[in-house]
Amino acid sequence: MSIDEHKQLSNYVYSFAITTRWIDNDMFGHVNNVNYYAFFDSAVNQFLIEEAGFKPQSSDQIGFIVESSCQYFSPISYPEKLIGAVRVNRLGNSSVEYGVAIFKSGEMVASAAGKMTHVFVQRQSHKPSAINTVMRSAMHKALINNASSEIHKVTENV
Repeated sequence: MSIDEHKQLSNYVYSFAITTRWIDNDMFGHVNNVNYYAFFDSAVNQFLIEEAGFKPQSSDQIGFIVESSCQYFSPISYPEKLIGAVRVNRLGNSSVEYGVAIFKSGEMVASAAGKMTHVFVQRQSHKPSAINTVMRSAMHKALINNASSEIHKVTENV
């Protein structure tokens, strides 16, 4: 997928509303780059909780982020309302690579886009294990190659 395709909202499967906070802005008056990773992490975890049956406090498996990246295309600032978008780029046995992006509400081109890779491990031993059936099914539905060109879910309008 080209960089321009990573920037289009229509190339993501799941999305949800994000509200910026005053504290997100840095001294230059825009959302600091570190906050984009927090937005990405929230989007992925909301997908896992709402679509894949993940229970952060009690699921037998947990995901460790082993790789992440972000490209920035346009600044955002408080008090903008945002959309966090998620898709699955690649699904392995114990790992999944998500495509993630942040959009200003009402815009179809991302302000930032990136990737995050989870390796799923057993909660107690931290040893990698095959992604469980329920999560795998949800992830498979979010695979960009399996998805239609429209977003499957927006949890809140902004």
